[in-house]
Amino acid sequence: MATRPIKMAEKTDQLKMLEKSEVQLKMPEKSEIEVPSFSQAKRPETGRFFLQVDRQTKGSYQTAEAAHLAGLVIKKAHPIVHVSIYDSVETENTVVNLPA
Repeated sequence: MATRPIKMAEKTDQLKMLEKSEVQLKMPEKSEIEVPSFSQAKRPETGRFFLQVDRQTKGSYQTAEAAHLAGLVIKKAHPIVHVSIYDSVETENTVVNLPA
C-alpha cells in the first residue's frame, strides 16, 4: 500500500483571535488560589463516632445516638451487612443489631 503525506489543518482566523485573547487575560498564579484538597486516604474528621458498614467508614456523628439511628436505618434496609459504630476517643467498636 502506498503511503500518503498527512497534512495538518490550518488554523482559522477565529482560532488565532481566540489564542491572542487568551494571552491577554491574566490568569491567577497557583500560589494565589488556595483550594483545600483531601485525598481518599485522609479525610477531614467532623465527629467523634464513625458509622462503618463492612469496615468502611460511611459517616461521622457528634453523638452515639445519632450514629446508632443511622446504623439502624442501614441495617433495616440491608440486614446482611455488618454495621458498627467506632468511638474514636475510647477506640471501641459497637455492633449495631436489629431489635428482636
